[in-house]
Amino acid sequence: MGYRPTKKFKKVLLGSGAVVVLAGLNAPAAVSFAEEKYHAYKINQPGYKAQYGAWDTVGIPDEYRTNAIHAALLNSGKVLIIAGSGNNESKFDEGSFDTVLWDPKDNSFKLVPTPEDFFCAGHSQLPDGRLLVAGGTARYEVLDGTVTRAGGGMRVKNENPDKPITFKKGTRFRSPSGVTYVSKFAVTVPKAKRDFKISYARSGRMLPWKTSVTAAESRVFVEAVKDGKQAVTEEAAQYEIEGLKGEDADNAYGLAEKITMEKQDFQGIKAAYEFDPKAEKYIPVDPMKEARWYPTLVTLADGRVLAVSGLDDVGAIVTGDNEYYDPKTKKWSKAPFRYFPTYPALFLTKGGKLFYSGSNAGYGPAEKGREPGLWDLKTNTFKKVGGLTDPDQTETSASLVLPPAQDQKVMILGGGGVGESEKATGRTAIVDLKEDSPAFKTGPELPQGTRYLNSVIMPDDSVFTSGGSEDYRGRGASNILRAQFYDPRTNGFREAAEPTVGRNYHSEALLLPDGRVVTFGSDSLFGDRDNTKLGKFEQRMEIYTPPYLFRDKAQRPALQDGPRTPDARGRVTYRTAHPERIERARLMRPSAVTHTTDVEQRSIELDVTKGKGEVTLAVPGDKSLVPPGSYMLFVTDAEGTPSEAKWIHVK
Repeated sequence: MGYRPTKKFKKVLLGSGAVVVLAGLNAPAAVSFAEEKYHAYKINQPGYKAQYGAWDTVGIPDEYRTNAIHAALLNSGKVLIIAGSGNNESKFDEGSFDTVLWDPKDNSFKLVPTPEDFFCAGHSQLPDGRLLVAGGTARYEVLDGTVTRAGGGMRVKNENPDKPITFKKGTRFRSPSGVTYVSKFAVTVPKAKRDFKISYARSGRMLPWKTSVTAAESRVFVEAVKDGKQAVTEEAAQYEIEGLKGEDADNAYGLAEKITMEKQDFQGIKAAYEFDPKAEKYIPVDPMKEARWYPTLVTLADGRVLAVSGLDDVGAIVTGDNEYYDPKTKKWSKAPFRYFPTYPALFLTKGGKLFYSGSNAGYGPAEKGREPGLWDLKTNTFKKVGGLTDPDQTETSASLVLPPAQDQKVMILGGGGVGESEKATGRTAIVDLKEDSPAFKTGPELPQGTRYLNSVIMPDDSVFTSGGSEDYRGRGASNILRAQFYDPRTNGFREAAEPTVGRNYHSEALLLPDGRVVTFGSDSLFGDRDNTKLGKFEQRMEIYTPPYLFRDKAQRPALQDGPRTPDARGRVTYRTAHPERIERARLMRPSAVTHTTDVEQRSIELDVTKGKGEVTLAVPGDKSLVPPGSYMLFVTDAEGTPSEAKWIHVK
């Protein structure tokens, strides 16, 4: 039973006060005003907060307001908010890129110099507590009907085996018919590969070595120098590189299959950086082999990171060229080939396989790479998992490994049709990956069809979900101002307090070390029901305080001194004044989230041993269950009230 105000209060609020308002306003406005006043009163009552929780808007000084595209919790307890150019082409053209570091403890902010446009990059938590950020934006899209200059991908070849060659941005390529195209970015082509072949005469005498050269190549996007269709070509051709002479002119040239005036998609970059939480700055590492925009990065059991999918340096979806990042060497290497649409939700499972839930965001054909399944990286085999209803509506859905992670259950919530589809589903579904033949089983329905739902694992094993919209990018003023908890034990939802800020495309939510949830961003396409007023990026932040933090503060579990790293047996012991109050312990991996994709968050159950004035917790040794890195450690009482988190480092 929720909080109910007295009849006397309602009478005063909606009676004499409403009459005064009606004297100066039309009736509908007066009713709306009265309802807002009543709602504001209701949600601020202690009884209401104790049952539903409460929302508060974060005060942000103007100089730190930004378009939050990515958010990651660092092991310092601070939150890294990455905008890059923030879906603002004028900022991209200026080379103005933003990152803001926010400390929720004192609500302080800091601007961080941002070396690349990390707009729509990928990110993953590294074993040493740093955050890997890779990919981003090389060029904004140009839509159909607005392309004025023909463009396309140019393969730049180098037949010189003695040296690589770098071509600056603005390098000119001339076609056989004399049409000139210019490169939009700098490109470095490795030196050609020289092979030596040994052969023998019939007598057995070794003949002189023969050498062969295999040209190296790199790719770059080029655009016609002049407007018009005369630069369009559908035929493959070799292109001369202007300014080269002699052997250089013979060794280096361009090849293009076609150059058109079709829509030109966003283009990715190869850049990769580690963000250091101590130094609070980006540190460059070796770039990826492939340029990527909208990629997913996922940490594996051995601490390496797998990068998959994305749009490449000419705006085409990466066809399946995946790669590993080794945080020890800071270098990238080839990974198993497999295609996924952009921002696929890939979760590390026990045994080291990756589970693809079907959730994704943004780009890729409707008929390819959408089916859920288990991917074995060792054999590069993919076992499909069926049973999902509304399988055509997994784009912009949320996915997570349900707590505790030992149960190996993955949930998908909501979603919509491919691209700018009006479809939205309220379907949820759960798959138990421990079964011999796992298949999705339908879960409880969301209150309505929901795209861009933010979902956060909580210390009490519930899942907090909020926001989203019923249509593509909140079209038609379709933001959903609702929130709810999913309880894995009852397989049902319960109502939570309603947020005041709508969240759809380009929004994020994550768990803070104090047990609260913070939400960021939202990028509505339009701001009204008739879709006539262009939307505005939402720069407000809201914090949700769950009901468990409105219980008796004196009874809240608390951990005191203890180690930062488990011992050789995986154990950590903390002093605590009341070990008898502690019922459960959870190790929670910090989020790194964008585009409703958060493959980092997971909650691991720990064994609890109570002693006199202390509690000992045991961390599982399975690295596929607990990949190396920094974790928040929560303990909870019998009602699910959590302590504030302690940070520990799992090697």
